[in-house]
Amino acid sequence: MDDAVPTIAMWRLSALPRYLPAADIERVIASCDRDTPVGLRDRAAILLMARLGLRAGDVRKMDLNDIDWRHASVGVLGKSRHEVKLPLTQEVGEALLEYLRRGRPPVQDTTRVFVSMSAPWKPLEVSSVSGMVGRAIARAGIESQFRGAHVLRHSAATTMLREGANLQQIGAVLRHRYLDTTAHYAKVDVNRLREIALPWPEVFPC
Repeated sequence: MDDAVPTIAMWRLSALPRYLPAADIERVIASCDRDTPVGLRDRAAILLMARLGLRAGDVRKMDLNDIDWRHASVGVLGKSRHEVKLPLTQEVGEALLEYLRRGRPPVQDTTRVFVSMSAPWKPLEVSSVSGMVGRAIARAGIESQFRGAHVLRHSAATTMLREGANLQQIGAVLRHRYLDTTAHYAKVDVNRLREIALPWPEVFPC
């Protein structure tokens, strides 16, 4: 009986990327309480993902030595173990500095940027970073089935595309090895797709 059920093809990158509108991203960022160490940490981490497209793993592995304050850049290790220097914008840089000065515990046995806020202080795990994003989305009152850290990376790419960045530029920021991976985000730019879409042929009655 099972042989009679046709197989459904699951093409690579066939689904639409998961993202939040720009206004929702701002609400997520604003939901972090800047009067608490946890809020300062979460805001800095979320900005890195939402503005620079970092993965949860990138946030987890970020070291104090990766931050180049003089040249306003941050080093991120890609999947191919090749380091990429990303621009540290003023907004993200100020959030990191505020967290390091007023939020990060005085931990001596690790140089990881993001650590837990209760003793024994330890570097965050990927699951902790994703949980941080999920809690921020819930605090912002946003109804979304996507609550993991990757939704911020997808949202960053979508925002860059809609602001006029080309696929090569987006791919460089996201550290994609192949252009077809970056082209996945072009599917969400409905306005541009409308410009090149052909009209549906008129159907005449038989």
